[in-house]
Amino acid sequence: DAICNFVICNDSSLRSQPIIFNPDFFVEKLRHEKPEVFTELVVSNITRLIDLPGAELAQLMGEEDPKLPGANSTASGFFRSLISLKRKEKGVVFGSPLTEEGIAQVSQLIEYLHKNLRAEGLFRVPGNSIRQQILKDALNSGTDIDLDSGEFHSNDVATLLKMFLGELPEPLLTHKHFHAHLKIADLTLFDEKGNKTSTPDKERQIEALQLLFLILPAPNRSLLKLLLDLLYQTAKKQDKNKMSAHNLALMFAPHILWPRNVTANDLQENITKLNNGVTFMIKHSQKLFKAPVYIRECARLHYLGSRAHTSKDDLDLLTSSGSKELQPLKSQKRSRLDSCHQEETQQRTEEALKELFHHVHNMPDSAKKKKLIRQFNKHPTALTPGSDVPTSPAPRRTRSRSFSGLIKRKVLGTPVIMERKSRDTTPEPVRVSKENVQLLQKCGSPAHMSQAKLKSLESQKEGSCRRMRARLLSKDSSSL
Repeated sequence: DAICNFVICNDSSLRSQPIIFNPDFFVEKLRHEKPEVFTELVVSNITRLIDLPGAELAQLMGEEDPKLPGANSTASGFFRSLISLKRKEKGVVFGSPLTEEGIAQVSQLIEYLHKNLRAEGLFRVPGNSIRQQILKDALNSGTDIDLDSGEFHSNDVATLLKMFLGELPEPLLTHKHFHAHLKIADLTLFDEKGNKTSTPDKERQIEALQLLFLILPAPNRSLLKLLLDLLYQTAKKQDKNKMSAHNLALMFAPHILWPRNVTANDLQENITKLNNGVTFMIKHSQKLFKAPVYIRECARLHYLGSRAHTSKDDLDLLTSSGSKELQPLKSQKRSRLDSCHQEETQQRTEEALKELFHHVHNMPDSAKKKKLIRQFNKHPTALTPGSDVPTSPAPRRTRSRSFSGLIKRKVLGTPVIMERKSRDTTPEPVRVSKENVQLLQKCGSPAHMSQAKLKSLESQKEGSCRRMRARLLSKDSSSL
């Protein structure tokens, strides 16, 4: 079911490069090929983590226009009118909607700042306005800029980066996501009784931000990743630049999260929430752009499996039910393997016994050979591999017979063999001795004789044996 694309590279210089595996391959594939399915998958898991009413959920899905704080306010203050006037003049990069071309231009500023993170008060101390205007015009015109020439200061570049973000038509995190970020900031842990505490639930916040970033527009997500990584590296150098993650959040929250055309009075109590939210993003920026494991698995199952699942809970149920269904299959497979192993072991044992039996049979006659053959004869079913090789009969050992033993055998006689009753209805054949055979030859074949005659012959034989024992006892006693 899987569709694989193979690219043959004839460039020998590229063949030695390491192969990079993207764990989010199916996630990106689903995002580009089936955006509606992808959005439904992600949003269903977002609503599992945070409580979004119907109106806010519709705004997140883009079904309704976002209702932002201060939008219904009739007061048009000086600051709001000033902000709108700044955005009237739109250039190729600054003031225009975010595009890949704009990101390519701004990425030059980000790369330069990565090399100059030690400047004290970076992003807080403003640069020279004349140099900033020259740099801004160069970026709008698309001309090549050599930032390493020493013409521009790191504070000029940092201020221009904030200016670019502030002149975007909407914040980098978009207006649709504004209410969701407020709800993520409210995620806290619960105590043993199930009551909310004031301790933030960092794991759920990271998971919610991972999901929320997945449904950002591709240009916004790309630039956000570059920006948060820069701020994370800047905060790591706070011993030099004196800019912590919280200080950086105060500088950038109005540009990447605050709705446009609003003032601090419009946000009121939410300012602290928003600033803390940006601080959290900076500190955990290295984890926020990885898709959760269950989203990866759902995207993979969408292409390789029979069906796609829409939530983490469904995936857990699939895993548990699948493991239960696989248990009998695993046991059957294990039993088949055990039986095959036993058959193979038995076959090897029989072959080894055959070789050993042939070797013993071909040995020259000796006491050792006789001993080995006796061991084979004691366990014919277990040791003798077959009757294909003729075995030489073992010589019967003659036992020494003493005079006293002979008297005992003569007196006691041979033990009488008890006849076993057979379960079958056919009668057991009668045992015939040598003397009876001679009598049978005189009288005729045993087929023409009845069982009564045979029993009478046996009784006659027993009587003669008793008389013989009596004579021997009388002779032995007289001689003693």
